[in-house]
Amino acid sequence: MADTSSLPPALRRAVELFSDPPSRLDVSGGYLDLLDDVASPSQAPPENKGLIQAVWASGPGSMFYDYAQGFARRFLSMWQLPIDWLDIPEGGIALDIGSGPGNVTASLARAAGPEGLALGIDISKPMLARAVDAQAGPNVGFLRADAQRLPFRDAVVDAVTSLAVLQLIPEPTSAVAEMYRVCKSGGRIAIMVPTVGSVPPPLRWLSRGGAHFFAEDELGDLFEQRGFVRVRTKTIGNMQWVRAQHP
Repeated sequence: MADTSSLPPALRRAVELFSDPPSRLDVSGGYLDLLDDVASPSQAPPENKGLIQAVWASGPGSMFYDYAQGFARRFLSMWQLPIDWLDIPEGGIALDIGSGPGNVTASLARAAGPEGLALGIDISKPMLARAVDAQAGPNVGFLRADAQRLPFRDAVVDAVTSLAVLQLIPEPTSAVAEMYRVCKSGGRIAIMVPTVGSVPPPLRWLSRGGAHFFAEDELGDLFEQRGFVRVRTKTIGNMQWVRAQHP
């Protein structure tokens, strides 16, 4: 394992949670990059190569997403993170899958307190760069990693959240399985995704651009099949929150 003494405190703590710490730690962008050194293409998780993912991963796309998410969180109640329900313990560890500009990750860190830790996971370098500039701190760190193959040991995270990201992951079943694996017993999870609902015709092209619209009960059923308990769903329009707890 590489020497972690020079890493920012949050990333140093993150590496301590890894199941297989890398031999080389690339933090040149301010985040820990775990994707550029995949040994072979056969070891890499499936990638979303659709248009929507390409737009979000671009510099202009990351900026637009930053502003759009900020607007939505200010004016649309559906985008408000259920911090109270997640019940993150003081000093706990929270994981934000598809962390984007990092504002949700920072909210998780505030809930966990100064002794806690919040880690944001994303695959977009421009998104991560914006997150590091705006939100990185002693208990907030960011990693470039894939939700379908998280780097952490089993049962190390107290809470997991993900806002409007799971629909862009090629294998959402694998991502949910990973969230379950890294979550502690009693840990809570809150995921927001787009649902089919009454998707207007102008938006149906999104499914061809790499975004998956979940059926009304699809994700809740997936959580129950994986083993989560206390699964609850709430749908407004074409967006749905799914909340659950690790047994």
